[in-house]
Amino acid sequence: MKPNKNTLYYLVLAAASLAFLGLELLTHVEFFLHLAALPLEALVVIFIIERLLAREENTKRRRLLMYIKSTMFRSEMRNLFLANFAALKSPQITMDGIRRASLEDLRRMRREAAEVEYKSPRAMEPVIQEYVKAKSVWLNFMNRAIEFNFEEIFDNVIYILHFISDVVTFKEHNPAKPFIAEAQGREEMMTKVKKVLGDGIKAFLDYCLELKEKQPEVFEEMMSDYQISAHLRGR
Repeated sequence: MKPNKNTLYYLVLAAASLAFLGLELLTHVEFFLHLAALPLEALVVIFIIERLLAREENTKRRRLLMYIKSTMFRSEMRNLFLANFAALKSPQITMDGIRRASLEDLRRMRREAAEVEYKSPRAMEPVIQEYVKAKSVWLNFMNRAIEFNFEEIFDNVIYILHFISDVVTFKEHNPAKPFIAEAQGREEMMTKVKKVLGDGIKAFLDYCLELKEKQPEVFEEMMSDYQISAHLRGR
């Protein structure tokens, strides 16, 4: 692997410090000790600056990711998340409940969502189809992940896109048959269904927690929109 520029700086400065220390040992001239300290001080300064810049860059990327999620979660994927929560049997979480929840309540909801159970396999089918409808959104999210180097979410998006591809392929050959009926007879496929849908619940709650803590006014606006949509769907 080719060393980066900062690694070369570290090596050069360390070598310089060692060289001055060697001269001091050979000559017993104390001045070389002061010279040996200079590269070490420079090493510390470069390391601190590098850490600060990396932290600032990470903060900017996190803020950008929040904006991207805002577009997705607040509008483009609203029907998907509404359908997913409506199909839940446990934990019993509603949009009304999320909106009224305190931070601690939201954290509890998120812990409970580590294991989700749906009302029935039949109730999962509309959620699966909402994932298919949102394929273009997931593709756009994948492109953003590549563009801005969101490595932590790239693999998850790819997993979802592979799942959507499986559903689309199945429906092309079996247009009248629910996908969930096929998945029930295949353990590996059913595991994938549960993971994708369950991860969707967790992702939404994670985003709600992030907004509630950092941008409570945006959280309130989003949940107001979701409540209205949920009530309209209920009618």
